Amino acid sequence: MKNSKLIGQAALNALGVAVYVFLVSLVINNAAVIFGPMNPASNKIIAPIAFLLFFVFSALLTGGLVLGKPITLYLDGQKKEGVKMLIYTGACLFILLIIIFAGLILIK
Repeated sequence: MKNSKLIGQAALNALGVAVYVFLVSLVINNAAVIFGPMNPASNKIIAPIAFLLFFVFSALLTGGLVLGKPITLYLDGQKKEGVKMLIYTGACLFILLIIIFAGLILIK
């Protein structure tokens, strides 16, 4: 697999993680509007269960986006490509993180 194809797939996976994180943050920030005000008595058990299930689902989804293809490449015998793709995905996520932080600094 060419490096350019690996970098493109890694960037696409990193962008998928960023979009998912953006959507989750929108849901969390607007939870009261979406789900209504929380009644402490009725949601005493359901709210923590929902949060933990959502957390596990998020870990599964983002883990699949970040690790899925690199692990597949590695297990198919393309060990160098798998490791490279994991590094490229991490680098793309780091670049997105820097861009977000720069945006936060510039917004002030």
